[in-house]
Amino acid sequence: MNELVFATTNKGKLVELEGLVGARLRVRSLKDFPEIGEIDETADTFEGNAELKALTVAKATGRWALADDSGLVVDALGGRPGVYSARYAPTDAERITKLLSELSTVADAARTARFVCALCLASPSGERVFQRGTCEGRIGFVPRGAHGFGYDPIFVLPDGRTLAELTHEQKSGLSHRGQAFRLMVPELERRLR
Repeated sequence: MNELVFATTNKGKLVELEGLVGARLRVRSLKDFPEIGEIDETADTFEGNAELKALTVAKATGRWALADDSGLVVDALGGRPGVYSARYAPTDAERITKLLSELSTVADAARTARFVCALCLASPSGERVFQRGTCEGRIGFVPRGAHGFGYDPIFVLPDGRTLAELTHEQKSGLSHRGQAFRLMVPELERRLR
C-alpha cells in the first residue's frame, strides 16, 4: 500500500482525511516523524503555507506529502484572523473569546465569514498540486455544539447550525477541508497508485 504523509499533528484533520481515502492509502502524520519538528508558517497566503509545509515534509521523508493551511476569514474584520487563525490566541477557547469580543458591536447581518482550506500535495522531487475549499457562513454570538474543534462552535451555517453541532460525517460533507480533500482525492489516486 502506498503511503502519504499528512503534514499535521492535528488528530481531527487526520481522521477527516483517513475517512476520505479509506484503505486506498496508508496515511501517516508528523507524529510518525518527530525529527521534522515544527514547521513555521511564514507565507502570507493559505496556499503559500500549505506549499511550504508539504515541500518540507516531502523532502524530509522521501515520500509524497500533503499539507493544509486553513483558517477563518471574517469580512467585518477585513479578513482576519485569516492565515493567523491558529495563532490568533493561545487556545481554542481564547481564540473564540477574542473573536467574539472583536465582533461584539457588529450586527448579525454583517458577521459574514468563511472557512478556507488550501491543500498542497508535494513530491520529494518538488512536484506540487493545489486544491482549495471554502465553507460560507457567519459568526454566531455564543458557542454551540460539542463536536469539531477550533472556531466550529461559533461558525453558523446557512441552515442555522454551527459546525460543532454536526456529526463528523455531516461536517466532512460540508466543510472547507472536506471540499478540498474531495477535490484532492483524484490527484492522490493518480499519483500514489
